Formats: sequence, C-alpha cells, structure tokens
Amino acid sequence: MDDNLDDVFRERRRLLALGYRMTGTLADAEDIVQETYLRWYRLTDVEREGIANPAGWLTTVAGRVALDLLGSARRRREQYVGPWLPEPVPADVFAGAIGARTASPADPLDRITLDDDVSTALLVVLEAMTPAERVAFVMHDVFAVPFDEIAAAVGRSSAAVRQLAASARRHVRESRAVAVPRDEHDRVVRAFQDATRTGEIGALLRFLAPDVELRSDGGGVVSAARNVVSGADHVARFLLGIAAKSPRLTVEEQRFGDGIGLVFRNEGAVHSVMNLHVEHGVITQLWIVLNPAKLTHWRPSP
Repeated sequence: MDDNLDDVFRERRRLLALGYRMTGTLADAEDIVQETYLRWYRLTDVEREGIANPAGWLTTVAGRVALDLLGSARRRREQYVGPWLPEPVPADVFAGAIGARTASPADPLDRITLDDDVSTALLVVLEAMTPAERVAFVMHDVFAVPFDEIAAAVGRSSAAVRQLAASARRHVRESRAVAVPRDEHDRVVRAFQDATRTGEIGALLRFLAPDVELRSDGGGVVSAARNVVSGADHVARFLLGIAAKSPRLTVEEQRFGDGIGLVFRNEGAVHSVMNLHVEHGVITQLWIVLNPAKLTHWRPSP
C-alpha cells in the first residue's frame, strides 16, 4: 500500500468526527465519510497523484458533502415528532481525531471547540444555525481549515465564509453553550442524582435553575414529552414521575462531552441517555434521548 493511500485511510476517524459535528448523528456522519471516499476513488490515478495534500482534499470534500446533506436533514427534521436532539456518544468516541491544537485556556469557547470531546450543548446550538454557518464554524474553529479552502467547499468567497464563521461564533456565545469546569459540572450532576433518589421535590429543586428546560427525544417511536418542559417545578415533577413509573430502571454514570451524564438501562438494555448543562452551580438544560435509532451505539451491559 503506498504512502498516499495510507494517508487517506488514516483520515477516516477525523472525517467521522467532522461529520458528527456537522450533523449530530453517527449515521449521517458515516454517510458523509462514505460519499467523501467514493469521490476520492472516482478520481483517476493521475488526478489523485496531482493532489499534494490528500487530507486537505478529503476535508474540503467532506465539508461540501455535509453542506448538501444538512439541507435535506433540515427538511426531515421539520417533520420530526417532538424535539430533535443529537445522538449521544461517549466522550472518548473521537479521541485523538482532531490532533494537537493550541488554545487559550482562559476562553471556555476554545475548550468546547478544540476538545476531542463533543458537547451536547454545542451540538444543540449548531442545529439552530444555517447549514453554511455550521459548516464554516466546524471546519474553521474546530478543524482549523483555512477560510480559502472552506470557500471552495461551500461555493462562497473567503470573506463571506469569514462572516459566516463570525456569525456562528456569536450564536455559540449568546446561547451560553460555553463549557463550565468539569469538576463543577460533575459535582452538580451527582448531587442532582442523589436528590432524585430521595423522591423529594424540595431536594431536587435545589439543583435546578428557575428557568430550566427539559427536552426528550422519542422520535415518535417511544413515549416521550413532545413539548419542552419548562420551569424548575415542572421539570422536577416530570423527573420524579418518570422515576415512579419506571422503578426497574438502573442508572450509571457515563463521561460525555459535557461531563458526566446518565445512562438508564432496563435489564441491561439501554432505555435512555440523559445529558445535562450546568451553569452557576445549577442545571439549566436536560436532554433525554429515548429514540432507539439514536441508541444503537450503546450495547447491553455484561
């Protein structure tokens, strides 16, 4: 196998990480990677030999494929039953995919964009962006692709792409999707879990922000709240109601991009996955994925 082909194969993990950030699901990310490689193999030998940077070529093509896919995905999600949430994956799924980057530790936005770990909070914000904003932000801020190369991928000028990335960055900052210190996040989530076990609403309210929101994604396949549950009292009662109706569920901690989250199992099979966002010592967002199509990555416990 020649070095050029070796380089191409080694890019698969990084392209999958890029595709997941672009779309929020592993299935769509796989489609992006597959189409990117198909386009590579459709090239003639002469065309491939003329590509000085195969990794850069693959990344640019993946961005172009993602832009096309995001347009159709947005139309599908307009007909989705209930809230649409990103597919939850463990924090280490894309470990080492981005590679070494230099970031300022003083800016929490750097952490959620430069980490291998993928934050649910960031993915939710990305979902609200236009496809072009999302592609520009992920390719430039996360994968350090120059604006000129992104411009070639999205069919716009370099200046326009720069504006798209700046607009996307504002969305992230304004949404407060920036990361909190992991130890603070984990402390609050564990205290919240202990409070839930008590069955006492007062204990639970201590760890919920007054304007907390809960979204659950059943995809119309399994029972889930089809509207956002808002307010600490409503969210607390909703959670305690679930616990009362499902006494056989077991819960385990799992490391996600946001920090510790919770995996619920029924006799070993995954029932749902909960990610949480913490700010100022309280939980402001809860995301519960129950749609079986988004839990295929998870295997039954031994």
